[in-house]
Amino acid sequence: MAKLKVTDRDGVQHELEGEIGWSVMEIIREADLPIEAACGGCCACATCHVYVDAGTLAKLPPADADENMMLDEGFEVRDNSRLSCQIKFSEELDGIEVELAPEY
Repeated sequence: MAKLKVTDRDGVQHELEGEIGWSVMEIIREADLPIEAACGGCCACATCHVYVDAGTLAKLPPADADENMMLDEGFEVRDNSRLSCQIKFSEELDGIEVELAPEY
C-alpha cells in the first residue's frame, strides 16, 4: 500500500496508508482526522480543502471548472489549494503531502 502524509490543523503530521483508487479525502476521513467532507466527495462544497506540497502538485492534473468554483467559496485559498475529494490516490502519488486547510 502507498503512503501519504497529512498535517492536521495543530501541525501534527500523520503518515497514512492509502488505498489505491480512493480519493485523498476518503483516506483522511477513514483515518479519523478532522475533515468535514460535507458533500461526501461530490465536489459540491469546499469542506475537504487541503494544501498540496509543491512536488505533488506538479503531478496532479489541473483542477477542473467545478473544483475551481468550489475553491472560490473556500476559506484561505492558496495557489496550492485543492479539494481532496478530487485527488485520486495512485502509486504515482506515493508519499504525497497535504495539510488540512482551516475550517470555516
